[in-house]
Amino acid sequence: MRLLRNLGVISILTLLSRIAGLAREILTAARLGAGPIADTFFQAMTIPNTFRRVLAEGAFNAAFVPLYARELEDKDRAEADRFASEALSFMATFTTALVIAFQIFAPWLAYIFFPGRIGDPDGMTLAVLLLQIMMPYLLAMVVTALISGGLNSNGRFAAAAGAPVLLNIAMIGVLLFDLGPPEELVIWLALSVTASGVLQVALLWTAAVRAKLHLRLLPPKLTPRVKRLIALGVPGALAASAMQVNVVVTSSIATLEEGARSWLNYAERLYQLPLGMIGIAMGIALLPNLTRRVRSGDEKGGHFAMNRSIEIALALTLPASFAFIAIPELITAGLYQRGQFTTLDTTNTAIALAIAGLGLPAFVLVKVLAPGFFAREDTKTPMRFALAAVAVNFVFAMTLFFGGLGFVGLAIASSLAGWVNAGLLAITLRARGLLVIDARLVRTAPRLLLASIIMAGAVWVLARALPPAVAGMTPMLGASLHTLISLVVVAGAGAGLFAIACLALGAVRPSEFAEALKPQRSGKSLPAGDSRD
Repeated sequence: MRLLRNLGVISILTLLSRIAGLAREILTAARLGAGPIADTFFQAMTIPNTFRRVLAEGAFNAAFVPLYARELEDKDRAEADRFASEALSFMATFTTALVIAFQIFAPWLAYIFFPGRIGDPDGMTLAVLLLQIMMPYLLAMVVTALISGGLNSNGRFAAAAGAPVLLNIAMIGVLLFDLGPPEELVIWLALSVTASGVLQVALLWTAAVRAKLHLRLLPPKLTPRVKRLIALGVPGALAASAMQVNVVVTSSIATLEEGARSWLNYAERLYQLPLGMIGIAMGIALLPNLTRRVRSGDEKGGHFAMNRSIEIALALTLPASFAFIAIPELITAGLYQRGQFTTLDTTNTAIALAIAGLGLPAFVLVKVLAPGFFAREDTKTPMRFALAAVAVNFVFAMTLFFGGLGFVGLAIASSLAGWVNAGLLAITLRARGLLVIDARLVRTAPRLLLASIIMAGAVWVLARALPPAVAGMTPMLGASLHTLISLVVVAGAGAGLFAIACLALGAVRPSEFAEALKPQRSGKSLPAGDSRD
């Protein structure tokens, strides 16, 4: 099954990028800790990243990929590339104007995005400077998103999935050198963010040339195809970026509590590992697959692909979610607690991580379910659900934060909003007959849940018994190394136990997995719903 192979390529490369991102966050935590300067840097980086997901990942994944795929199917490669060039020229022009606007109005926009720095002239000056330095990164990401969509639609996934690692490499390079105190270090980090965007454009443009995608910058025009892209892209962008809008809302409020923005950021980096590897990768691989099936009238094949996507997502997400809930403090301390990152930072980040663990399955399911609408060029329905989730997040974030829970309330609001969004998507797909749960998923899902619960109980016990034993056996090592060793052992034991539990419970059948991996030979009939796509 090609979906599984494509998912593997994307997931492995995305995992490498996320691991590099985790290494970056570990170094950042040691150098900056969790305080006003770290809060300001993380919030400034959130703004272009959010617009990246709205304009780039959201709009293009929801609208450009289906339209480009239709051009490939109905016409020819040259006409499809002409459409891609039209879209590139229009979006690059629009994004350039947006970036320029941010450069001009950053001193006033900072009052919206950095409310915690109001009354702190130096903090506000730093916030404005960091925002202005990093906003051009958005333009680079819009260009890379379009090229990635073209490559993905032509079955080329590697370059697009691997390009984001350049951001982490650039920032790690800065963090490894002593470039001055924190207020100077964050400026160098901001410069590395924008520089990495240029590098990603260069990498993907080279990949496009090698794949014989003929992209050109044309005078921007509102051609009929570009108008169709906009009509689909605006609601699609809002739908696909609901979680990111929630992040902006919660992160802006978080700047009002010193350290809170940093705690939420460090927790987010941890749950982004499984979310990036499974959720985003599944959405990217599933959308072209579903689009081709829908175009060819293979609804049964579409149901099969959706069920297997949910199955794979649950198998790889549930254990991570339960681990975050069961041992958040060991995970946080083992990875972050050194240098400027204190015990208090560990405690608060662990709380945010445990709450995020409750919402992680929902975040992943949104990425899996939304393509069910996008493949049929329906972006308005997910948009409405996304806006409902944003409203839920905002109401609960404001109520809980100012009601006395502080950053804990913000984390709760984000997870709750994720479940609202996922629930609405699933219910509507079922009602329209676009999500037909098959017997295999009905059998597998509860067994995966039980295996995850067994694993969580075991690692909870190990996390309390192992660190003292490790400290006793290796007294010469420091406390941070004791915790890290304990985390590695507990994580390895948990992964092994989960695999054993899945096999024992029948949640995973080796024969089914082998069949999914087996390449189909040309000229042979395919099982129902299991095409080469």
